[in-house]
Amino acid sequence: MKHTSAHTPRKTVWATGLTAVALVLPLAACSAGGSTPEPGEARTNLVYATGDGEPSCLDPHVGGNFPQALLATQVLESLVALDAEGTIVPWLASSWTVSDDGLTWEFTLRDGATFSDGTPVDAAAVQANIEHLQDPDTGSSTGYLAVRQVAAVEVVAADVVRFTLTRPDAALLESLAQPWVAMQSPAGIARGMDENCLAPIGSGPFVIDDWVKQDRIELVRNPENTTSPDGIDAPDAAAAETLTWRFIPDATARFAALEAGQVDIIDNPLPEQITVAENSEDLAHLDAPRPGASNRIELNTSTVPFNDQRVREAFIASANVDAGLETLFEGWAPRSTSALSSRERLALQSPEAYVFDPELANTLLDEAGWTERDDDGIRTKDGQRLTARFPVTGAQSTQAEQALFEQIQAGAREVGFDIQITLLDLSSWYGALGAYEYEMVSAPYTKIGPDVLRFLYHSDATVPAPSGYFANNAQVKDPELDALLDTIGTSMDVEEREATARAAQEWIANASIILPIYDQQNHFLYRADLTEFRALPTVNTPWLGTVIAG
Repeated sequence: MKHTSAHTPRKTVWATGLTAVALVLPLAACSAGGSTPEPGEARTNLVYATGDGEPSCLDPHVGGNFPQALLATQVLESLVALDAEGTIVPWLASSWTVSDDGLTWEFTLRDGATFSDGTPVDAAAVQANIEHLQDPDTGSSTGYLAVRQVAAVEVVAADVVRFTLTRPDAALLESLAQPWVAMQSPAGIARGMDENCLAPIGSGPFVIDDWVKQDRIELVRNPENTTSPDGIDAPDAAAAETLTWRFIPDATARFAALEAGQVDIIDNPLPEQITVAENSEDLAHLDAPRPGASNRIELNTSTVPFNDQRVREAFIASANVDAGLETLFEGWAPRSTSALSSRERLALQSPEAYVFDPELANTLLDEAGWTERDDDGIRTKDGQRLTARFPVTGAQSTQAEQALFEQIQAGAREVGFDIQITLLDLSSWYGALGAYEYEMVSAPYTKIGPDVLRFLYHSDATVPAPSGYFANNAQVKDPELDALLDTIGTSMDVEEREATARAAQEWIANASIILPIYDQQNHFLYRADLTEFRALPTVNTPWLGTVIAG
């Protein structure tokens, strides 16, 4: 198997592709190059086609999901970033210091940075952004949780801003690097949510020019952009001047447009399309899995049937995940047995906790009292069927993943589970979670570092953010686990934090509250004539500011 690492694009040799000519989009609607350039001349327009759901708001402070982060990376910049080795590096902040007690942080900002509306990126702007994230009316989830420990933001000087925390936050820099906490123009925020959702104003390489709902967003080069993360050069003069961001939900149509040259880059390809690109002279593949949590199925421990650990263990033992991955993903999604993405340095794999064993599953269900079966073969106990509701959203899961869920559903049925999969749009899916109308859920969560475990499994995380979102879908409330997660979040001692992260992962595996499947997938296919295309190491969103379309 050959594929590109997260930061080193490469192309391979041609093989017959999956062509769907009938689904190629009209050339006038989405030509990758606009006007035809002279041979050897770089094109001025870049076209990106996404299969992720179209955001209802482009301001990543509002809510805070991955589709927002994809686009925000092209428009907004963060105080700090992550490099390819996982080290925090300067971006809008040139340096920072932290007090001995971990409660006071001071950030010095880069000279001369401005938002595209001419507003300076200064301490007052940082203060306005943190206040915006923490304002309940913003309805932030990811960003709100990231800065939850910030009690006050003080303007020390035009280029120096001071954060005072409620408690030490070992993950503060990791949190500030994320696109959901990126800086926006205070003047843009002041316009109000409706206008800012249409076009947040940042200091990044592009500016949002127009948004044609259900079709595309047009962006133009930001002439005020002078900053980039340390380690990434400023855009070359030949870099694309405009960016067309298309929404093409159908994976076959998206790939056909790429093959036809109507689109330069696509995300969310099917596994077989990745294989085609890996063997193509015209296409290339970038594999950039997301940090934070693994893709996993979480079991709601607060209600029947998964409030009984034996039933949770039985479900896990009924799932032949390895076989499903082999048949459906063509090797592009290696199995995970960890709560953390393997991109995380502290990820602990626990294969012994996730073994396929239908015989054990049957034994455990018998021990748990689910001994009878109805006419459909579903186990019952005291007249109640062994049922688990599993809402799934197509906006956050691929076709292959949905097929894997169906295979897991079939395996669970063999031992007597009735897993009820319901495919919902993103808004309805959030609604189902908020109303606790689930016993199982697959909810990807992208965050840098092991502190994501605190977001996902601390009892505090069963309490909704101002947006109504809560991240502890497993509804775990355990003092021993809480203590471990608190240490991960607060300890400034590297060795203590690492040891505690391992202990927390062991607790999660032993309690059988999740079924890990694989890392959060993040595959990009692109035309091989592109140069300088990469994923930004922070959360591996595409970085298009420096791309040259040859």
